[in-house]
Amino acid sequence: MPATINLDEFPSIVSVLAQSCEHYRDNPAFANFGKTLTYEEVDRLSARFANYLLHELKLKKGDRVALMMPNVLQYPVAIFGVLRAGLTVVNTNPMYTPRELKHQLNDSGTVVIVVMEMFASALAEIVAETKVKQVVTTCVGDLLGFPKGPLVNFTMKYVKKLVPDFHLPGAIGFRQALALGERHATPVIDIRPEDIAFLQYTGGTTGVAKGAMLTHRNLVANMQQASAWIGKDCVPGKEVIITALPLYHIFALTSNCLVFMKFGGLNYLITNPRDMPGFVKELKASKLTAITGVNTLFNGLLNTPGFDKVDFSHLHLTLGGGTAVQRTVAERWKKVTGVTLVEAYGLTETSPACCMNPLDLADYNGSIGLPIPLTVCVLKDENGHVMPVGEAGELCVKGPQVMAGYWQRPEETAQVIDADGWLHTGDIAKMDEKGFFFIVDRKKDMILVSGFNVYPNEIEDVIAMMPGVLEVAAVGVPDEKSGEAVKVVIVRKDPALTAEAVKAFCRENLTGYKLPKVVEFRTELPKSNVGKILRRELREAPKPVN
Repeated sequence: MPATINLDEFPSIVSVLAQSCEHYRDNPAFANFGKTLTYEEVDRLSARFANYLLHELKLKKGDRVALMMPNVLQYPVAIFGVLRAGLTVVNTNPMYTPRELKHQLNDSGTVVIVVMEMFASALAEIVAETKVKQVVTTCVGDLLGFPKGPLVNFTMKYVKKLVPDFHLPGAIGFRQALALGERHATPVIDIRPEDIAFLQYTGGTTGVAKGAMLTHRNLVANMQQASAWIGKDCVPGKEVIITALPLYHIFALTSNCLVFMKFGGLNYLITNPRDMPGFVKELKASKLTAITGVNTLFNGLLNTPGFDKVDFSHLHLTLGGGTAVQRTVAERWKKVTGVTLVEAYGLTETSPACCMNPLDLADYNGSIGLPIPLTVCVLKDENGHVMPVGEAGELCVKGPQVMAGYWQRPEETAQVIDADGWLHTGDIAKMDEKGFFFIVDRKKDMILVSGFNVYPNEIEDVIAMMPGVLEVAAVGVPDEKSGEAVKVVIVRKDPALTAEAVKAFCRENLTGYKLPKVVEFRTELPKSNVGKILRRELREAPKPVN
């Protein structure tokens, strides 16, 4: 890892793209459904899309363009096209309800949206109540070529019936937009480090979603920081990164799309990672060298038949983040793949990486690692005092990757970035004598049992060691005697597993006040689109399992 990083090497994400397209023109850049785009093709197609936005729609620098798609080839083409035009990308979850979508489009002031047809019905319900002046629709197969593309689109629409009816007057297709853009020359746009590259929405599960303003400098800095950390193990032009987490999520956007673009690597896009058998089939064909994911994704792969037959001989990097990685999952991953599952930590507000474990760890250590280059982390108590080694406190971060603030929300920005420039993460952590940080838990997820702090991660890690447990999550529920009690929700691997057996196991491994009072079994845990367990939903009334 170099002692210094030149943050001024690239003034914008666009300049990183330009260098990669020059150095790796004929190399594969993105693959999906058996089709590969080279860097030269990404360069050409993204320029066409930029020209469409600038010349046909007459957008001005700083205008917002929403992208509402899963991982398909159109996504990187659209991202880089929007950025090349000097515009701001508003990444939009395709699973949003009409209400959520309306809020994000109006809050961001989005004027153009690119939407996958299978999600267009939600947009059709509310588009008239927004400032959107142009809708661009696309289908999964639009960039897959002939005859595969039309065949995939026909199957999606008429055989699998995955495209609900929608009515969007004036909408044009993505391929038509590219054709219109091809008629124009690409102008030189003055894109500066402080310009907003992405409005990345966050916080929707705890209140109104807010747009984190991530500048070109923020994203380039985090790309440089992460590249410095992993670079000694990466071979430029030879890497194949599995991109199963959606590109609309900051983790995959930076760690996969941007970092591996700098290395001239291939992003192998997985459109539907929930189809685990199909996912494993893709892995067998990929010759992967790196993969990122969340705990539930790794756990799902490990429990899918055939995963242990994947060729892991080229794999050298497995990066886990987004939520805590469970020790049992990490240990099984190492046993099956031969590669240590390295945990990292970050937030949407930090572009996202703050801490990462060294890649040469022999085994999973339960830590989120060390601060990455040019990043300072401290732990503070409620009065703002820095906590000593071994004492828990709120993790606070400084670095060039910290967002410019929340879009049009100065009061909420001031609540998380204090007067001294520290970003308050809302996560409780401890630091050991070697400088490694350990997340204890989210402030809001902490359970208070008779005045004792109980951290869900600890409960989950213990129960996950039981052979009959597939997945587990712990939450706090109201209790007359203790204020709160521990409730665990379990997805069984062994149908014979009982609540009594779980409680007995916990009594052997946990202090009395940490023991679960309620044990509930479900067929699945509620998760967000990127695999985070939605604890809020687990606090609701039990759903019986037959």
